[in-house]
Amino acid sequence: MGDEELYPPARLAAAQRATAAAGLDALLLSPGADLRYLTGYDAHAGERLTLLVLPAHGEPTLVVPALERPAAEASPAPATGVRIVDHADGTDPYPLVTAALGGPAGAVGLADRMWAEQVLALRAALPGTSQRLASEVVRELRIRKSPAEVAALAEAGAAIDAVHARMGRWLRPGRTEAEVATDIAAAIRATGHVTVDFVIVAAGPNGASPHHGTSDRPIGPGEPVVVDIGGTMPSGYRSDCTRTYVAGGPAPAEFDDLYAVLHAAQRAAVAAVRPGVTAEAVDAAARDVIAAAGHGDAFLHRTGHGIGLDGHEEPYLVAGNARPLEPGMAFSVEPGIYLAGRYGARIEDIVVCTADGGQRLNTTPTELIAL
Repeated sequence: MGDEELYPPARLAAAQRATAAAGLDALLLSPGADLRYLTGYDAHAGERLTLLVLPAHGEPTLVVPALERPAAEASPAPATGVRIVDHADGTDPYPLVTAALGGPAGAVGLADRMWAEQVLALRAALPGTSQRLASEVVRELRIRKSPAEVAALAEAGAAIDAVHARMGRWLRPGRTEAEVATDIAAAIRATGHVTVDFVIVAAGPNGASPHHGTSDRPIGPGEPVVVDIGGTMPSGYRSDCTRTYVAGGPAPAEFDDLYAVLHAAQRAAVAAVRPGVTAEAVDAAARDVIAAAGHGDAFLHRTGHGIGLDGHEEPYLVAGNARPLEPGMAFSVEPGIYLAGRYGARIEDIVVCTADGGQRLNTTPTELIAL
């Protein structure tokens, strides 16, 4: 897909209208997903200031270090209509920001994850200007994916599926979690990802920790192994998929029973996805199955998170989020059951809400996988 499909110039105008409607005079976006969403520029985050100055009315300006101007000019940003200005090392870049604003600003929206030193510098450069979160504006633009974005997420899903399909080459008893993870990371890159965002290989009791990571512990025969992996594609869009494996022997009988509950819960949550259903209702669809089987306390986290240019973004499938789903919303559906000191299990697919239901972007089997 072309840059204009994935990063259309109309986004900037839409963001400006939304900025004005929110009562903000401008958005000030440092490197991150919001800046890339609006301009296509995958900016380097460093101590030198890179900042998109997007006034509610007027010309958008991208302030960049002089040594990074070639990268900015080679990105999709110029085609979106952004003016690029640069600052040399040793000069103060903040006058470029005030000039780009075109006048006094009563309130600006800052990138949610802007570095504190830049937040404070902008406060000093714009005395009397109140600071709010840019996500008040950009979140509503990003939460519904365009067809091009869904295609990018599907490409990422297919790439990570290809890694899971080869797991039998690496996941064997006697190998350590870290050794297996090294092979997985290489495969994530080989399938088209530009970065490896995370590799979780959690065997036996380590599987009871949802964010375990890896260790030098050897994998035992018949131990359940949770493998949660993801990366970023050249498009900027992310993959994230979890499968649970058993290698070198049968799993304990009680684990088979536990996994059957989890499998039913994940399928129920995926089936619940359709426009108008609330995010918390999808969470409940999984949680109710697990609780009915007596494992409610062992489901330690929300059922899912949105995904796109960020690995975790809106909407979140969690109790208390009464937002109705809409076509184009993309999120993980990943219930888990974790028994401390014994083992854990998780099944995760990325799902897109469509006009009449939900579409799984991960298509490998979700049954317990024996290697």
